[in-house]
Amino acid sequence: MNDLTSDLTPLFPRQQVPALMVWLAGGGVFELATEPSTTFTLIVFYRGRHCPVCRSYLRSLEEHLDQFSQRGVGVVAISTDTLERAEGAKADWNLPRLRIGYGLTLSDARRWGLFVSTSRGKTSLGIEEPALFPEPGLFLVRPDGTLFFSSVQSMPFARPRFDDILGAVDYVLKNDYPPRGEVVDLEEVAASRTSTAPMDALT
Repeated sequence: MNDLTSDLTPLFPRQQVPALMVWLAGGGVFELATEPSTTFTLIVFYRGRHCPVCRSYLRSLEEHLDQFSQRGVGVVAISTDTLERAEGAKADWNLPRLRIGYGLTLSDARRWGLFVSTSRGKTSLGIEEPALFPEPGLFLVRPDGTLFFSSVQSMPFARPRFDDILGAVDYVLKNDYPPRGEVVDLEEVAASRTSTAPMDALT
């Protein structure tokens, strides 16, 4: 068995997410720290202009923007693309309202726990894949900068449906449902539970 080392960093619910600031196609800047969302910020990391699956996915996101806005959720889609590629995606994919962030560094992608792939040449869109680019990730971040939910993928397929995300947001807000998957250190939790257990439970 090989011992693998990696700069891939997992993010945990209830913990602070990394700082995030990118330029936006069409002008402006997205900065997570100053985002005015009242409930969540939905950050969708996509593969880039070359990806036909991303095209369909972001078109669906564009169609759901009003529903997210009604729930106080701010939305942004981000890639490592250049300005030219980001503007091309925004125009050619018909995304007039969706904020498209570009210029994410691969180091920042790793800080967000994203997988990175190497180029396989041109896609069905006739566009060359970058030499290196991140695979998809979706994150719901609370206004205090802590992670509520994440979905990180190693392939472009089978991404979370936005209708499902909206339904989850409704349930969470209605029931004050907490972030799950918050355990960072299993041994620490086990030790804590053992130390507080009644003596007869330990025998």
